Amino acid sequence: MTETTDKGLTRRALLGIFAATTVAAAPTYSHAFGLLRSAGDFRRIRMYSGRTGESIDTIYWIDGNYIPEAMNEISHFMRDWRSNAARSYDPRAIDIMAAAHRMLDVNEPYMMLSGYRSPQTNAMLRSQSSGVAQNSLHMQAKAADLRLRSRSVAQMYRAAAACNAGGVGRYSRSNFVHMDCGPIRTWGA
Repeated sequence: MTETTDKGLTRRALLGIFAATTVAAAPTYSHAFGLLRSAGDFRRIRMYSGRTGESIDTIYWIDGNYIPEAMNEISHFMRDWRSNAARSYDPRAIDIMAAAHRMLDVNEPYMMLSGYRSPQTNAMLRSQSSGVAQNSLHMQAKAADLRLRSRSVAQMYRAAAACNAGGVGRYSRSNFVHMDCGPIRTWGA
């Protein structure tokens, strides 16, 4: 489901509604497992950006296949808001974010603080902070800095680290968690 403004339902939205309805109704049926299997497996990401005022709520993967249109929307949403530059996001990074979100069992969308960064933006941020890596995975569209109001940095950090699928940084003073699909590693306090 892609969040739209003043538009009708898209095909993806209808698929999402069908999947959500099936999942909600499944416990009332004695053959719920068969219903869930026939409804398929899906992955969803929900985020908003305080910088742009935009939000995204989309199913980006169904039954083992990434949905190209949804991945394009995610890449646009996660663009460098300073330069409006975008790069195709690595689906593995989105998978880590979605898996951690699901483990946290929240309905609240992530607040995305930083997604893709152009080399120019990364250099500018690096000149202002020693915490910005020169070869940041943000420049490769493989990382995001995220926050949830309803969960602590420690809770988010533990969920992302439990994915055992990439880098997870805890930035408690700044109240966010970095997630990326690079080598498995953790840092921060």
